[in-house]
Amino acid sequence: MVPTIPQASMLAGLAGRALRFGTRGSLLALAQTDYVIARLQEQIPALEVAAQVVSTQGDRDKQTPLAIIGGQGVFVTDVHAALRSGAVDGAVHSAKDLTSTSPDGIALGAFLNRVDPRDVLVSAHPGGLADLPQGARVGTSSRRRIAQLQRVRPDIVAVELRGNLDTRLAKVSADGQLDGAILAAAGIERLERQDRVSEYLSVDDFVPAPAQGSLGIDCRADDEVMIALLGLIAEPGVHATVEVERAFLRTIGGGCRSPLAAHATLDGDRLTLRTMAASEDLERITILIETTDVVDGERLAADMAERLRADVLS
Repeated sequence: MVPTIPQASMLAGLAGRALRFGTRGSLLALAQTDYVIARLQEQIPALEVAAQVVSTQGDRDKQTPLAIIGGQGVFVTDVHAALRSGAVDGAVHSAKDLTSTSPDGIALGAFLNRVDPRDVLVSAHPGGLADLPQGARVGTSSRRRIAQLQRVRPDIVAVELRGNLDTRLAKVSADGQLDGAILAAAGIERLERQDRVSEYLSVDDFVPAPAQGSLGIDCRADDEVMIALLGLIAEPGVHATVEVERAFLRTIGGGCRSPLAAHATLDGDRLTLRTMAASEDLERITILIETTDVVDGERLAADMAERLRADVLS
């Protein structure tokens, strides 16, 4: 809940503060942070704010599969430590990297700027996923993507793929290193690399990760001025869908090692939720798609999570 702080009081609370927003050091993370800073300065032009790079475990170790080194929290734990210590005042994340509940002392101030949430195929061959050669090698670091890829093309060989966007794109080439890669459309769009997209994958077959395509900004839970500031740029529609997706993740088990997915869309006062769960060995996978009134979105998310846990994860 954003505290009600009059604009004048907020400005007084910000007087003399040079705000620092923690971020990973990749080009994509810096672009996302620059976007947030620009949005804040649109609201308060005199605001003094800058990005500060924080090294994360996920950035330091680019070889070990993400599921082994820590999964979802691997890109945010070090940033949250910088927040708690006072080294930064806020942090900008790809919201899909956030855990389903905020750690002690940390408050989510805003979800915003949800761009294309789909996964995309980047291919070294003409055409899309159906046109890849038999036994093609496709790179991804996501077990969620591997599970859904095996569902539609069980012949394809999934290859662990880490590194920044340019590194991953460079490995998809005619020299045979990789036949393709599955990546997030959001990162491609934010770094203007849409020319490399071979196919945008349907959310019915490749259900996105919870919060994929959106930005999440958090700060210290006791910093009411920062929480109010972030409330100026929060987008209610993005907040509504992301919180439904996070409710699914919380119910099914935020620390679950099995591949999970959830994606909510709004059409007026109706909400459609797509969810996916696969067994840890990837032998079983189920996708559910249901619609309800938006006010019942989190209830539906919890119900779908319980059914998938019973059907797939038990």
